[in-house]
Amino acid sequence: MRIAEVMTSDVAVVRPRDSIRHAAQRMDDLNIGSLPVCDGKRLVGMITDRDITVRVTAAGLDPENTAVSDAMSQDVRWCWADDDVEEVSELMGEAQVRRVPVINADKQLVGMVSLGDLSTKHAPGAAETLEEVSTPSVPDRSGRET
Repeated sequence: MRIAEVMTSDVAVVRPRDSIRHAAQRMDDLNIGSLPVCDGKRLVGMITDRDITVRVTAAGLDPENTAVSDAMSQDVRWCWADDDVEEVSELMGEAQVRRVPVINADKQLVGMVSLGDLSTKHAPGAAETLEEVSTPSVPDRSGRET
């Protein structure tokens, strides 16, 4: 089974220059916790509700005047539309991520695949991926800034 068979293809996005407030409003309107960040159709990052909380609010930054690019994660795990579902499930479990952008050969966003997509489509390995993603990670208590 290929990712294209289970992914969601109509994906809302934000732009790198959009304000954090705009991204938060989109998440609220759509009842979601993350959005791909695209420059045109090219995937350049992801912004999550946690990014907004930790990188913007905790730092005391103004959400109206802080750009999405200042808080987004640039090191994004992604997959190809023709990737095998089991391989992507393993990637999600190892990285402990609940959703992965799906791109084409031009690095243009064509969809998103989530644990929910895998589960509702009865994709192989979905149960194992859920268990791996849900395993608590050890908090960083080193005191170092990241």
